[in-house]
Formats: sequence, structure tokens, C-alpha cells
Amino acid sequence: MTKEDLEKLKKIGVKTPLELALIKPKEYEDNYLYPYVLPSTQAFEAEILDIKKSPKVTRVKFYLKNINQIIYGVFFQFKKWHESVFKPGNTLYIRGEIKQNQLIQPKPISRINEITPIYKTNLNIRSLRALIKKYVTLENLSILPEKIAKTLFFMHFPQTKEHINEKNITYALKWAEIFNYLHKLQNKKRVLPSIKIISDPAPFINSLPFKLTNDQLKVINEIKNDISKPTQARRVVIGDVGSGKTVVMLATAFMAEKSIIMCPTSILANQIYEEAKKFFKWKTYPTSQNEEWKITLVTQKSKFNEEDIKNSNLLIGTHALLYQNLPQVNVVMVDEQHRFGTNQRAQLEKLTSSGSTVPHYFQFSATPIPRTQALIMSSFVNVSLIKQLPFKKDIDTKIISKEDFKSLIAHIQSEISQGNQVVIVYPLVEESENFSYQSIEEGKNFWLKYFDGVYITHGKDKNKEDILIEFREKGNILITTTVIEVGISLPKLTTIVIVGAERLGLATLHQLRGRVGRYGQKGYCFLYTNDKNNKRLKAFANTLDGFKIAELDLEFRKSGDLLDGKAQSGESFKYFDEVRDLHILEEVKSYILTTTA
Repeated sequence: MTKEDLEKLKKIGVKTPLELALIKPKEYEDNYLYPYVLPSTQAFEAEILDIKKSPKVTRVKFYLKNINQIIYGVFFQFKKWHESVFKPGNTLYIRGEIKQNQLIQPKPISRINEITPIYKTNLNIRSLRALIKKYVTLENLSILPEKIAKTLFFMHFPQTKEHINEKNITYALKWAEIFNYLHKLQNKKRVLPSIKIISDPAPFINSLPFKLTNDQLKVINEIKNDISKPTQARRVVIGDVGSGKTVVMLATAFMAEKSIIMCPTSILANQIYEEAKKFFKWKTYPTSQNEEWKITLVTQKSKFNEEDIKNSNLLIGTHALLYQNLPQVNVVMVDEQHRFGTNQRAQLEKLTSSGSTVPHYFQFSATPIPRTQALIMSSFVNVSLIKQLPFKKDIDTKIISKEDFKSLIAHIQSEISQGNQVVIVYPLVEESENFSYQSIEEGKNFWLKYFDGVYITHGKDKNKEDILIEFREKGNILITTTVIEVGISLPKLTTIVIVGAERLGLATLHQLRGRVGRYGQKGYCFLYTNDKNNKRLKAFANTLDGFKIAELDLEFRKSGDLLDGKAQSGESFKYFDEVRDLHILEEVKSYILTTTA
């Protein structure tokens, strides 16, 4: 494409011939002379028999040769040029629609027996047509399967009615759009040199006091294969809430011998650190240099020195890691990776790289995604899903409203009397006008008055992590916001109440519900709402499966754009439907694999 043409196409967001081919005509002008009347505008060969004028309307008597009918054409504005064209005795081609046995304001046309696409874009239609003629060629579309390429080509240059078949065009547009998206993702893939690690996780796995799920074992094996290659591994591991991602991280650390785990909060970092200390019997597992292993916690409050960082086999920390003089490591793991900016993740990778190699890179997330998104993402990075849970969760989800408040209080009292804990999630910290639910500030006095051991915190609270830890040890009720969504493990938490539940996305609701019953005990989730018939909440209450909930969330709220890394709400695609077109995505993935193999 020439520089001049690219500048023109920039106005309509087009960079390639394929993207140009994806511009669907708004409509078609079909100028074929059909021997029958269509239910829409059509072309006719017309002989003018007579003209009758009146102050308001001019009526022209036509003999329409191709349909063999005499019919009147009605003109509400009959200008001078009309008089020179529509003269009795003349035969010409016209376009119009027959309504109630008359032609309304027909127009003369110069060409027949062709179908002309009509476009509506920010570009002048003449310029756009010239660019389409120049660049939308079968040769330029040869990257696509022949059938799809031909359908798109003839969508712009139709020669028969079949070429503008809406069903065929829609399918081809969906196919080509998702192909173009995946193709761009693949081009973003980087192949970088890394350290080849040959290691067996079996000694670590066999020493655990519990049996791993098949999904955990499968992911550990995938990571083992990833790091055995001399090129950088890039994998996203997505597990449902409580699926045991931490053990997979520690098995990876065991194989890597020198690694880092970065967490979004110091609470999470502390928890993983405690798990690591519990599950690693370092003296049993000497490194390849026969030295004892060392773990160091790196947060703003933890105690460590440069020697600890330099000599550690496993560094576990928060963004505080980014301000240390980090050693070269074999593997970098980022937990809840969506909570870090792209720049932070890149900075960590850079800090832990040597001049010639980069560490293997693994991202972990407890936010399940739909199968469609996982397939799309796998064009850019490898994706592993941990769907199985170590034990079946037993959580009752109930949709409640104002009239259920008395029974809710009775339930909370009963749970506290059994030594269990309760979390109440409010939508806001402070009172807000035109908001139908109480905030923390409005609601806290009730709980403080009638219950002991009530703790309060929220996202802007500088002491929230200390309060959460104290609540875990001593509290009965925690009043909070969605800050509790990901983070502290609360072994005694059996009940969560979510106020204004319909205002939250299903993924957030699932994360909140996932806080309860983490250790196999009976759990309860109460969705407090003014809209008890809410379809989303009913669908959510019927399943505990995070991946099914992700599919539901996608149906109710179209997903964001993976390509530019933005968690946008709204559609990413013009034609491809992430809910209904999974079969097309699978076809495209299969085609890409066979053509690039």
C-alpha cells in the first residue's frame, strides 16, 4: 500500500487489504432486469407513454418491458431535467419501487445488469471504491481459505445474486475478522533466548501431605516441558477460586531452583511465603550445587538484606521487588497478573534478566475466563486452565431482600456462636445521593451496636492489611468493600453478604463468594438486592463453577480487548460473536495450525 493510500485508510481504521475487505457494504443497488416485481427497489426498461401534470404531482405513464406491465410513475418534484429525460416516446432504464400499483419518484440509471455495493464510511465513496478495486484482490486475500476469500471478494464485486447472499457474507466476515485478530496476536509473539532447565518435580509432589488434582499435575507437566526449552516460556495459568494455584507455583519454583513470585498485596505474599515454608523441606531437596534452599519475603514491612536477596532460591514479594537489586533468575511468576500494569511486569522481567537470556515467564490468575477468550489468548501465549478443585465446595447462594433481613441476622448470630466469621460487603464507603443501598458509613453503626468483634476496612484504608490480619485472628464480622475480593485467606469465614449484588459483575461476585468455605466447611453467600428477579443473579446462584460463570458473564456483558491489554467493557468485534461463534473460532485456530505447521 502506498503512503498516500494508507493515510486515506487511516481515517477508517484500516491498515491492510484484509481489513479493507472487512468493510461490509451498507446495501446493494441491484440493476438486473428481473421479469417479475421485487418487494424492494428494482430496475426496469421503461417506455414513456404519456405525462399528466398537476400543481402538486406529475404522473408519468410507463410501459415496463421486463415485467410486461403498464404502470404510473408518481413525481412530487418534477424538475426541468426530468422534462428533458421523461419525454413521451423515449425508452430508458429507471429504478424505483412499486407501491400500491405505482412507481414512487423513479430515477433514471445508465447501467443495467450489475449489482453495485453502497458504502457508508468517513471516506468519500468514490475514493473508497477506488481503494477497494486496487487492494481487495484474490491475491491479497490468499492468506484466507479460498472459499472465504472469494466470498469477501465477491461481496465487493458481485456478479450474481448469490454473491450477495447475507448468510454466506456474515459467516465469511466473522471468520475473516477473528482470523485477522489472531493473526495480529501471533505477530506479537516474541521468541527470546532463555535458560534450558531439565528438572523433575516428582520429589516435591511426592512429599506433599495431600494428593494433587489431575489438572494441577497436567499444568506442572506443561511448565516442566516449557522450561526444558532454550526459548522463553510465556504461559498464563488460570485457576478457579480455590483450585490450588499456589502449589503449582511452588512446584515451578522447585524445578527452577532460582525464581521470583510477585504478588499484588503483602497479605498474599505472606500467605504464599507461609505455604512455601510449610511445603518445602529444603534439606531434603538440595539444589544442583548441593546447597540448602533459601526463601526470602520481600515486602515493605519484611526484614531482609542484600545477601538474602542475592542468595535466595525463591523470592516472594510485592512490587517492593522492583526496587531491589535483583539477581538473575530462571523463572519469574506473577500472581493475579491483571492487578499489575504492563510496565511493572516488564520491569520485573528486565531486572531479572542477564545480558543474553531472559527468565521463563508465568502469569497466574484466579479469574476464570470463557473458552472463547482462552482460545484467543492462546494465539499470543500458552494457556493452562485449572478447573478441578481439591474438594467439592458446599456453598449455598441465596438472593435476599429487605423482607429477609430478620432471618439473615438470625443466621449470622448462629454462625458466630459456632466460632465462624462473617463478611459484609458494601458497594460504597460513604453516603451517596440517588443511591438505593447503604454505604459502610451508613450501615456500620447497626453492626457495632448489636455485635461484638466488628472490624471495618476498605480500599482507601492505609491500615487495611493489618485490620484484615487482626480480624482473621479475633473478629466476628468484617464490614468492607470488594477489597476482600482477592487476598487474605480466612479459614473461619463461612458467610458473605454482598449488598447491592446486582451492581457487580459476575466475575467479582464469584471471587467474593470464593472467600467462604475455603477449607471444606459449609458456606453461605447472600446476595442482597432490591431486584430479586434479576436474571444474572439467578443464573449466578445456580452454579459454583467459575468457568461456567465466566461464560454467563460474557453473555451478559461482552468481554474486553485482549490485544491491547485493556479490560474494557463492550464488544471487541464487529461481526464475530464471542458467545455464539466458538465453532468458527475453533475452525480458524485449526486452519492457522495447519497452514503454519
